[in-house]
Amino acid sequence: MSQGAVALVLHAHLPYVRSAQPGSLEEDWFFQALIECYLPLLECLEDAAADPNRSPKITIGLSPTLLSLLSDADLKRRFPAWIQSRLDLLPKADPRLRDAVDHLTITMQRHLQAWKACDADLIGRFAALQRREVVDLLTCGATHGYLPLLRQHPEAVRGQLRTAVREHQRLIGERPLGIWLPECAYYEGLDQWMRDAGLRYAVLDGHGLLHARPRPRYGVYAPICSRNGVAFFGRDSEATLPVWSARDGYPGHPSYREFHRDLGWDLPVEDLQPLGLDQPRPLGLKLHAVTNQSAPLEAKHPYSPQVAAEQVRLHAGHYLQERRIQLEQLKQTMVADPLLVAPFDAELFGHWWFEGPAFLTELFRQAPDQGVAFTRLRDVLNQAGQLQLCDPCPSSWGQGGFHNYWLNDTNAWIVPEWERASAAMVDRCSRGVGRERDLELLQQAARELLLAQSSDWSFILRAGTTTELARERVKRHLGRFWLLIKAIETGDELPDNWMKDVQQDDRLFPLIQPLDWAQVGS
Repeated sequence: MSQGAVALVLHAHLPYVRSAQPGSLEEDWFFQALIECYLPLLECLEDAAADPNRSPKITIGLSPTLLSLLSDADLKRRFPAWIQSRLDLLPKADPRLRDAVDHLTITMQRHLQAWKACDADLIGRFAALQRREVVDLLTCGATHGYLPLLRQHPEAVRGQLRTAVREHQRLIGERPLGIWLPECAYYEGLDQWMRDAGLRYAVLDGHGLLHARPRPRYGVYAPICSRNGVAFFGRDSEATLPVWSARDGYPGHPSYREFHRDLGWDLPVEDLQPLGLDQPRPLGLKLHAVTNQSAPLEAKHPYSPQVAAEQVRLHAGHYLQERRIQLEQLKQTMVADPLLVAPFDAELFGHWWFEGPAFLTELFRQAPDQGVAFTRLRDVLNQAGQLQLCDPCPSSWGQGGFHNYWLNDTNAWIVPEWERASAAMVDRCSRGVGRERDLELLQQAARELLLAQSSDWSFILRAGTTTELARERVKRHLGRFWLLIKAIETGDELPDNWMKDVQQDDRLFPLIQPLDWAQVGS
């Protein structure tokens, strides 16, 4: 890294949307992410790693709930049929979309074959890339809980972090050293609980470093170290905006694939009935180009894969050129080697921006000629000398760096519910249980509490999309939590088969430890 480097950081996460019902919205949520993001991302990284002329380096956070979905045997079994049902619909598209149909058919078939070839073990493929030092795998909060809003009971934060580390180690095969803090949200003292869980570094929004005390001498262009011995990296807005912004960045280019126009809206209902649908809805089959961002969906032009591929090549070259210039300018004013940290939601690459994985492929292909090096966060720390000691500033990667997207008039009602349940959990876990049956109930109560704390539900309530689903999920998990706690306290029997059904629905975190919620200091 003699002239500095770029650290791409992807946050791969889905809430625990496991559904026993084929054809459900939750199933679509997961399977679309598989075919559009996770499989293409693995293909990109594995192909780049196999090329001796390229040196791909990237940091990827895999949330524990996503890992649970990726390891679920039922979902693995159902995925091929879900893909085939979409492939069967593609020939029904308008003949004028033939090039887009053929391209999407070939792409989906290729990823399906890769899925079968690895026996649906995507986790194993990510772990193998880490062993080859291509990827640095981070964890996240166990259920992506928004940690600043859980701080009233530190044990709730500890439960999120320790459960995450334990689950990561169980499924990946080694303990994580770094974490993608949910929503990049930080509060004073969180580093104490990160260190408690064995976590040594994280990414913050730029505000977290730029307003740290003392202010870092290199701003966001070098990591800092907190007084509790945890390193923090800051997001660089110049390195992220061209990729992140659909309006001003690359994804909004007229040649790229339009996200909102979907074959599921265009086909007659009778064509959707074999999928168990009685009304139109998006199916993940998108065959039109952005064309003009202000144009109505019905005015979108057919998607041309060849034109889009050429534009990807040009955009990747432009991105690398801009980063090289940025690094050269920073090097003139820094003693240390500058670092550009570019964090993104992984689902941007492939799901929201279809060409995203191809863009990454082009970055790794063109980087040697452009004189730009990529690196992983753990490699930066392994090579760095002593870091500047600073206290990070409370922040998030929400608008303005504040917490208000997850605490506002649409979702604030959840916070006192979390606090009341967390207090009951801390009390119960601190007192312990005397019967094996009660330990099983307490373990399930911990799962339900974690699931209720997912920041995704707060986000959805604020965004105004599928709000009934979000509200129902929070109430369902909290309702189950209180029934379990009551059964422990009173010794009353639960309704017939109730516990079996709940464990079937929410069957994640098999190594969960209620002692993680025991009162701090007890």
